[in-house]
Amino acid sequence: MGIFTNPGHQGRLVWIGNVTDRQESIKSTPAQKAKLDFGGLVGDSHYGETRPACVRVEDLYPEDTPIRNVRQISVVSREELDLIARDMVLEKVDPELVGANMVIEGIPHFTLIPPSSRLQFPSGATITIDMINLPCNYPAREIEKIFPAKGKYFKEAARERRGVTAWVEREGDISIGDSVICFVPTQRSWLANQ
Repeated sequence: MGIFTNPGHQGRLVWIGNVTDRQESIKSTPAQKAKLDFGGLVGDSHYGETRPACVRVEDLYPEDTPIRNVRQISVVSREELDLIARDMVLEKVDPELVGANMVIEGIPHFTLIPPSSRLQFPSGATITIDMINLPCNYPAREIEKIFPAKGKYFKEAARERRGVTAWVEREGDISIGDSVICFVPTQRSWLANQ
């Protein structure tokens, strides 16, 4: 018996990008297609089966401790990027400015998809959602370069709209225009105080 349900939300992959050198900038470079393998999106600076611990997990591990890389891919929603732009009073926020690897449209409340959900592409390539990607100052800096005096509004506008981080569960190729099927784990919400 399977443990995942398909709630009937099928999206579409509308943008792919690579962050080539995140030490220099989180800005991503657009691509038409990409290969996903167990290290992540081939050619991206977040690629690797492991990574050094960073500020995201500082409560768990000392900095630079080798850990499993569940932050291989950054996925955002076209609809949520539009909402961010609206709240920042911008015509649009390009996905490369927020360091996205993928932009998907058609899946509602994308950033709030439960952790451990799967997104599957026609090739069979499947990524597992790790967690929400919290807004930070790196995208704000890239936005500020293009739209002076606007970067400071990014973190608030992107709250619960910044997308998710994910890792590759099954290898395969992806291309712009691919359908994306969302599978959600069968699990009731955890209520710690219950």
